[in-house]
Amino acid sequence: MRPDTESPESGLDEEQLAAVTAPRGPLCVLAGAGTGKTRTITRRIARLVATGHVAPGQVLAVTFTARAAGEMRTRLRLLGVSGVQARTFHAAALRQLRYFWPRVVGGERWQLLEGKLRVVGQAAARVKAGTDAASLRDFASEIEWAKSSLVTPERYPAEVAARRRDTPGSAEQVAAVYAGYEALKNGAELLDFDDLLLHTAAALEEHGAVAEEFRDRYRCFVVDEYQDVTPLQQRLLDAWLGDRDDLTVVGDANQTIYTFAGATPRHLLEFSRRFPEATIVRLQRDYRSTPQVVGAANKLINAARGRPAGSRLTLIGQQPPGPEPDFAEYDDEPAEAVAVARQIRRIVADGTPPAEIAVLFRINAQSEAYEQALTEVGVPYQVRGGERFFSRPEVRRAMTLIRTAGEVDAPLVDAVRAILAPVGLTPEPPGGAAQRAQWESLLALVELAEELLAVEPEADLARFAAELQTRADSAHPPAVQGVTLASLHAAKGLEWDVVFLVGLVDGTLPIQHADGDEAAIEEERRLLYVGITRARRRLQLSWALARQPGSPRRRRRSRFLYGLIPEHHPASRVGAESSRGGPKPRCRVCGSPVFGADATKLRRCSDCPSDVDVELLDRLRGWRSEQAREQNVPAFVIFTDATLTAIAEQRPSDAGALVGIPGIGARKLNRYGEAVLALISDG
Repeated sequence: MRPDTESPESGLDEEQLAAVTAPRGPLCVLAGAGTGKTRTITRRIARLVATGHVAPGQVLAVTFTARAAGEMRTRLRLLGVSGVQARTFHAAALRQLRYFWPRVVGGERWQLLEGKLRVVGQAAARVKAGTDAASLRDFASEIEWAKSSLVTPERYPAEVAARRRDTPGSAEQVAAVYAGYEALKNGAELLDFDDLLLHTAAALEEHGAVAEEFRDRYRCFVVDEYQDVTPLQQRLLDAWLGDRDDLTVVGDANQTIYTFAGATPRHLLEFSRRFPEATIVRLQRDYRSTPQVVGAANKLINAARGRPAGSRLTLIGQQPPGPEPDFAEYDDEPAEAVAVARQIRRIVADGTPPAEIAVLFRINAQSEAYEQALTEVGVPYQVRGGERFFSRPEVRRAMTLIRTAGEVDAPLVDAVRAILAPVGLTPEPPGGAAQRAQWESLLALVELAEELLAVEPEADLARFAAELQTRADSAHPPAVQGVTLASLHAAKGLEWDVVFLVGLVDGTLPIQHADGDEAAIEEERRLLYVGITRARRRLQLSWALARQPGSPRRRRRSRFLYGLIPEHHPASRVGAESSRGGPKPRCRVCGSPVFGADATKLRRCSDCPSDVDVELLDRLRGWRSEQAREQNVPAFVIFTDATLTAIAEQRPSDAGALVGIPGIGARKLNRYGEAVLALISDG
């Protein structure tokens, strides 16, 4: 008997079991990173089927990626449940729209517009807007945001003004391009991906017979990653549901990273308001990461501002202890990439498979340096894009050979190796990047055969061929033996034993255009949180002080790292004095090097005795309070507590000594220096 088919309730923790066994009806699962949400929701579906509450074909489960949908279908099959519709929002809508088109619209079905840039370009040219590639991508992204947010061309200028949204060009110009794009697209009888959702929702809202037939077919709904639904997706979900409430949603507001594209956690956070009788279950036991990685993630997200109550999940690590997260500072980006590549080579040599290692960055352009560095040290890699695995020529050819091989008198794995040998599966990897990549794809198919045997010991070539086709249809590829290079957005939903988070400087993370927008800054924090929680055991966070060798080292590490780096760690020093050629700060009490923001400011080790002038510190605090009231600003804007303590300990006697305290620059010296020195002399 296959594993997991005996009982959907087996092997679950208390909270997972509560979600799986919750009564049929509205259920909201607040699931932190690594807490087993996919396991939980597939078990819930299996239990609803096993207890007769619903037939498999009456369940519609929607995910945000084809890969996630494929994984859900694979897990359900292992649980003995087949026939559940697990699809992305767009794939589900496309299927429904094709079915209902003759009754709703009639005539030939409109074709799907795979890429909108050509039509956007025609619309932009008509209104004399920019038609270069970058402008067209910006217009296309803005049109997608507007449609996902249910904003029409007519309402676009007012909406972006109300939301203070940055626009590519004037709002009126974007609205004109948007309107022109819609007119051209509709005139050519084309549908874009957002139209799939809009037209399907409208069909259900406006045609009672269509809605009745659909709702008779689908009676139970599951939505994964509910924190990232857009208003358009929610409208479609509402149309699916009608007045019913058999809905399970799963999400984590701490992982909301797509608000720039229209996503909002509001629906997740307000679920219990919409469904007062809903069952709410919180999954906080992290089975993915070590307590050390979990601790760093918690510390980062707990420092977030304006966190709604529903987002406050605190992860509890369940894995054995591992190494503390490491932090590293480099002179420039090439040096950072070379150092990371060399570390990866050592890790691989020590036995960690390359596929269990990832290098994650904020923007795709950062990938190139790591591709070059890994190539130079001979470590295979793959740039994230695994959904195309089954489209590779060598994989398609191999699947054909396996499907047509007939009966082979050999164990499955040996048979697969023999079939693939003539097309490039040699005992040892070949030289050359292209040949090596093809060889790794073929080897991944052999590993899939091994996985299938572990589940079905009697599986033969015919069964394996069927499994490959199912995975291809599900866009559920195997892992390829190469280090993964991916953006933080692309890494969502994935995990590795070892993760390197690189390029963590202000201006990159948080991204420069987020400055001045607290909501955007907090989304950047959540993006780093997603990156940290991808690591199972080992985590390194690094940054470079310059882009190129020889350039001025003026960059500062990401503001999100303050508070994460232990004070004793060499990378915790503020300003990177040694890398800029300045003297290393030393404790004025014991003479040892000092590390950490507060220790550097106080010029003493954290465990060396303080010689603070308590009366002076009180006078300084009282003066600071008066200044804060007069200027109507928080007290720390004047001087932080650590700066006041440093002044009260060091008692500078002139402007030169005062400005020598970190945190007191020329501007603050000019504004407050005379008053502070007067307070010191009054003692």
